[in-house]
Amino acid sequence: MKVLPVTDPAFQKYGRVIGDVDMTGLLEELKKTPVPDGVVYEPSVAQLEALPVMQEFSRVVYGEMPIQIGYCNGHNSKLNAVEYHRDSEINVAAADAVLILGMLQDVEADYTYDTGKMEAFLLPAGTAVEIYATTLHYAPCGVSGAGFQVAVVLPRGTNYPLQAEHARPSGEGAKREDMLLAAVNKWLIGHAEGGLDEGSFLGLKGKNLDINEE
Repeated sequence: MKVLPVTDPAFQKYGRVIGDVDMTGLLEELKKTPVPDGVVYEPSVAQLEALPVMQEFSRVVYGEMPIQIGYCNGHNSKLNAVEYHRDSEINVAAADAVLILGMLQDVEADYTYDTGKMEAFLLPAGTAVEIYATTLHYAPCGVSGAGFQVAVVLPRGTNYPLQAEHARPSGEGAKREDMLLAAVNKWLIGHAEGGLDEGSFLGLKGKNLDINEE
């Protein structure tokens, strides 16, 4: 799969590189977090949120909104699913990572999506990007089989368990966006080969993209 740098003009419709926040301390702490064989996601990590960058991200990027800082680490080369939020997400890489991205505007009326429309971008170690709310994304991928460590910044409460009842893919109202809601502020469209939890909405059409394949 062709991988472009996040500095390429093609990335501009998906997000932007953040250059006005000092991430030195965050990168140092992020390098101490575990890198499992699979993928682990922690939405809120105390040692990361205790850093000065917590207030900087809230003030500079999110306009003083309450936020959380966690991480997504591990080993991965496949797409498996796409998700989106109602707000931007910040990704900060402590090790080189690849982001596979698409456009929410390309999701069909029945909430299916063709993976052939996605593009891959290299997020170099030490780089931070804002991923816009209209950008489809999921877990990062490693480079050449190596593990990745990516800090994930989102509005406070995102990706936590749902508290109310919502439409399910097999139930009434199966053409409503509500059936995609997998966690707080997280709408998800999965691939049949993605190994997702039972009950996930499987609306991705085409290949389960692998960055190691042509």
